[in-house]
Amino acid sequence: MRRYSEAVQTDVRKRMSPPHRQSVAQISQELGIHQATLYNWRKLWRLQGDVVPASEKDPDSWSAADKFTVVLESAGFNATELSSYCRERGLFAEQVDRWRQTAQDANAVLTMAEQRDLEKRHQQDQKEIKALKQDLRRKEKALAVYSA
Repeated sequence: MRRYSEAVQTDVRKRMSPPHRQSVAQISQELGIHQATLYNWRKLWRLQGDVVPASEKDPDSWSAADKFTVVLESAGFNATELSSYCRERGLFAEQVDRWRQTAQDANAVLTMAEQRDLEKRHQQDQKEIKALKQDLRRKEKALAVYSA
């Protein structure tokens, strides 16, 4: 198995990362590195927390994991640092803000009033299910008597 230097791997990582976002096939063809090797490197970099999108897709089409990684990396940045970060990766600050809001909304916690309302609706649903089951049993008995 052929070994590649850190410089080559760094170059490949830069090509895969925003704003370049070159595809694995394109990098493989240009550098003569087998695609399986490139996919393994990309997987390793993702596990290390780097933003390495799967393709040349627009950032809004990235996977949730890649978007969340960007949100985590930029969490403590002020406006200037965020702008610089976005320029390096071919992003817009508005995209990162939208992704951050989506992540926060996904982790929203129900208030006590909402929890009580949810429990009340659940109890009502359970009562309705019980009544429907009783009605179904009654009709099945009547049908059995009628068909016999």
